[in-house]
Amino acid sequence: MKKVKFIWLNGSLVLWDKAKVHFLTHALHYGSAVFEGIRCYETKKGPAVFRLKDHTKRLFYSAGVFGLKIPYTEKQVNDATIQTIKANKLKECYIRPIAYYGYGQMGLNPIGAKVDFGIAVWPWGAYLGKEGLEKGIRMKISTWVRPPTNIMPTNAKVSGNYVNSILAKVDAIETGYEEAILLDINRNVAECTGENLFIVKDNVLITPPTENALKGITRASIIQIAEDFGIQVEEKLFKKEGLYKADEAFLTGTAAEVTPIREVDDNQIGEGKPGPITKKLQAKFYEAIRGKDPKYEKWLDFVRQFH
Repeated sequence: MKKVKFIWLNGSLVLWDKAKVHFLTHALHYGSAVFEGIRCYETKKGPAVFRLKDHTKRLFYSAGVFGLKIPYTEKQVNDATIQTIKANKLKECYIRPIAYYGYGQMGLNPIGAKVDFGIAVWPWGAYLGKEGLEKGIRMKISTWVRPPTNIMPTNAKVSGNYVNSILAKVDAIETGYEEAILLDINRNVAECTGENLFIVKDNVLITPPTENALKGITRASIIQIAEDFGIQVEEKLFKKEGLYKADEAFLTGTAAEVTPIREVDDNQIGEGKPGPITKKLQAKFYEAIRGKDPKYEKWLDFVRQFH
């Protein structure tokens, strides 16, 4: 990780190495935090945050599901995000806001613990590698199962949920794959460790419904772009066999952006390389995030124009 100068913590900018928490921070022991992953991209009009307001809304939704009261308004969080980017003089960066139960209460009941809030930004390239974006990645179906929403609030970005993802991710890496795919308890394809999944079959774009996957913001963007192209989109359940027999497959996420999948469980997907619909959607997405298509400029919050 490349360090920058400042992190925004509890209302002010502090030096990177000074942004510390107490050993008895509740979230450190119990995963009682909610977070977002956001990206800022360089455009001809300067740095622009992709769908900042949508990410912040989801952050507050996650906090509400968890009963955690963020001590700032959505506007204050958006303003602080821009302030942090400006203070670090970054043209492109990954953005991590997090709200968490801090020091003051130990035990599973967090009531009475202070809610802390911070925003970190740092330069970060392709999450699954530049080669993965261009040629596709190898994935495996994990033996770990995505919990249903009545076991864990998997429709929210709660830190504790991601133990499930860590287990699946580490297993994938240690067995020679770049990423893992999680099935639900009924053996339907759900999502990846930190990404949504799409397949293409007979020119139809198919993705699991959001009862089975996080309501990804990149996912929603790709669905919109596909519909604008006139591509039929279906949100429906499918088994791993449907994935194996897909003509194309790719995953989406803020960190992963739009990454093609070339193999699953050593089964070649389609021609074993990014397919035409994947490439078309990926190319338009990259135009959108860099402000090259006016149709999608509404998704961008330009740093210099933000007040």
